[in-house]
Amino acid sequence: MAKAIGVDIGGTGIKAGIVDLTHGTMASDRVRVPTPEGASPQDVLTAVQTVLQKLEVADSTLPLGVAFPAIVKRGKTLSAANVSKEWLDFDAERFFRDGLQRNIIFVNDADAAGVAEARHGAARDVPGLTLMTTLGTGIGSSFLYNGVLVPNSELGHLNFREYDSVERWAATSARERENLTWVEWAGRLQEFYSHIEFLFSPDLFVVGGGVSKNADDFLPLLELRTPIVPAIHRNNSGIIGAASLAGD
Repeated sequence: MAKAIGVDIGGTGIKAGIVDLTHGTMASDRVRVPTPEGASPQDVLTAVQTVLQKLEVADSTLPLGVAFPAIVKRGKTLSAANVSKEWLDFDAERFFRDGLQRNIIFVNDADAAGVAEARHGAARDVPGLTLMTTLGTGIGSSFLYNGVLVPNSELGHLNFREYDSVERWAATSARERENLTWVEWAGRLQEFYSHIEFLFSPDLFVVGGGVSKNADDFLPLLELRTPIVPAIHRNNSGIIGAASLAGD
């Protein structure tokens, strides 16, 4: 059984696990530590070292993929919405490769989640354009056309009303911060998904992130022409996708 390690760095937590690449499933328990306050590169690296030790794979030769909430281009992070500004134009892949003393693949977290769902989840064998969104601290997005990733979309940063980023109004963090009911939050999601449906005419929406486990509380409230479904791998999609890309 081919295996790889996936690490998913989020705005509030860093999660990791060993992945069965053949079936796209977790081959270990998932481990998690809180994302360090401020999320500076060195503090995040230390936290990743901690989750690898918890998994007992710190010295493993398995391929390792790291998913991160930023635009990632040729190993560099080009944005820093919910982490330290030190990540702007930062050679993250080299930094982690040197810090962990091993080869890694560094990828946007929503892109990793999209790859997991395209290969092994809700978007598998779906023709045309699948648009995946991850709802959490922010809103991540990934485009998959006939299963092929088009990287580094940032739909959570669309301008909306008085907000510089729609994620500040419609992410899971906004629902929690403002104590919105599911109905109130679904009203915001309706505006977001209707807008991107108009812009891109996708064939399928897939919704991931931790809140996807509560999909029955809000997805049925949305009225869209496009089918919209929860991610099959839920909050493990980033881990599975990062590991899958490392396994490539």
